[in-house]
Amino acid sequence: MDDLQGFGFVMPHWAYWGWLALMPPVLMALASAKRILPPVPHAEGAGPVERLIDWISDRSGMFVALWSVNAVLAYTFEVVMRYAFNMPTIWVHESSYLLFGMQYVLAGAYGLLHGAHVRVDVIYTKLSQRAKGAVDIITSVFFFAFVVVMLATSWRFFADSYAQQERTLETWQIQYWPLKAMMVLGALLILLAGIGRLIRDIRVFERACREG
Repeated sequence: MDDLQGFGFVMPHWAYWGWLALMPPVLMALASAKRILPPVPHAEGAGPVERLIDWISDRSGMFVALWSVNAVLAYTFEVVMRYAFNMPTIWVHESSYLLFGMQYVLAGAYGLLHGAHVRVDVIYTKLSQRAKGAVDIITSVFFFAFVVVMLATSWRFFADSYAQQERTLETWQIQYWPLKAMMVLGALLILLAGIGRLIRDIRVFERACREG
């Protein structure tokens, strides 16, 4: 960072990563203390393992959602510095698109829990409850195959990046391997959410068979 002295204020790398790690849990703890944190949705009859998985998936999505506040603050700072003081930054844009990239890979588990992923259900909606459960269980094989490949690939990306101490090519030159570590974490979260979803599908299928 010593070679960036002539650029005005430059966000230190350690401050960027540290703030992203600490800011969401602090806000979530304050919201919980004020009793304004929304409850985690649980399916009917969910067991303790499924409830724990749902909690992790839901709170991970809320964690990364709070990062969006940082993008608003950073771009506000950029606009003020650029147009009020004629001192444009060299780090705001890069910090924000890194932020959005990490949000994208970490929010998959939250989307899976809340049914936010796109799917073609023209035929699916016409099936009985038991048939839906069977289809969900069978097609989960493809889901887990995709997630395992995603996990293995992202781990290779992270390991190579960490070994090389890879940095971005922009002037800020922030470490790139934490971003790729988020790919691994995102894959793990999706895998965990998928396990919770499979448990739920099996329970629905069993209940439908009993009622049928």
